[in-house]
Amino acid sequence: MEKIIECIPNFSEGKRQDVIDAIADEVRSVEGVTLWFFSSDEDYNRMCIGFIGSPEAVKTAAINASLKAAELIDMRGHKGAHPRVGAADVIPFVPLQNVTIEECVQVAQDVARTLAEKLDMPTYLYGQAAASPARPTQAQIQSTQYEAMFAKIKEEGFGPDFGPCEMNEKHGATMVGVRDQVISMNFTLATSDLAIAKKIAASIRESSGGLKNIKAIGVRLAENNLVQVSMDDVNYVKTPLYKPYELIKMEAERYGTYVLDSEIIGMIPRAALVDLASHYIKLKNNFSDEQIIEKRLYDHVCSKLQ
Repeated sequence: MEKIIECIPNFSEGKRQDVIDAIADEVRSVEGVTLWFFSSDEDYNRMCIGFIGSPEAVKTAAINASLKAAELIDMRGHKGAHPRVGAADVIPFVPLQNVTIEECVQVAQDVARTLAEKLDMPTYLYGQAAASPARPTQAQIQSTQYEAMFAKIKEEGFGPDFGPCEMNEKHGATMVGVRDQVISMNFTLATSDLAIAKKIAASIRESSGGLKNIKAIGVRLAENNLVQVSMDDVNYVKTPLYKPYELIKMEAERYGTYVLDSEIIGMIPRAALVDLASHYIKLKNNFSDEQIIEKRLYDHVCSKLQ
């Protein structure tokens, strides 16, 4: 069985389509890599791209896409609703098939070291790639923001894992990590009050005393004069999606508003959707994944190929 890992980097560009396409093209051009998706948001001024392949091929694609982002994005003029510290802002790797965490960590280290050397910029390892629990987390780095990182990086214990202990004015800094599957969702509220979105985000995220495994921020959608709760569920098995959704709905009602719509950013495990269906239509516990037509069809096709 072949080794497959996933990479889901986020780049600080969501407005210029030519730049978005150029970064995606770097991934497409690497043999052995399959581009799963890419999306962008003008209010966030951010793009997210997902691709899979062998560890070596995915490593090459991640480096090439990040170098292209550094070439075309100048952080000195970047503005957006989403927190960020660099042109190639965050580069997570996820083991999917026949790959260990340790192998992904090696890929993350290679990518972080290469970008630091080629771009003369600071790079950080986070998540399961972090050198120790005492190292700065992704949330701590990202929430600092590009502008404040010039001073923060000088603080004791906040220096990078690779590269100079100072920000690169054009490229910023980059975070490279290893993690499990994460479900990223945005919930749009029927209000323009950013304070409400921030209060709701604080009420659901783990760091503020909310739900375990949930990260969330409130952001403004300037184009529509609305606000969103942007959420990551870092363990959908222990914290099923219906839990943060129901809490967001409840908190929205508390502030006199409601959820207009939601969107899934990137890919989502089938099991998470099955769990949602099971919860909301009250399926009995004997429901099985084997009852899903696409699952049985996939298994049938795979058996024919063996």
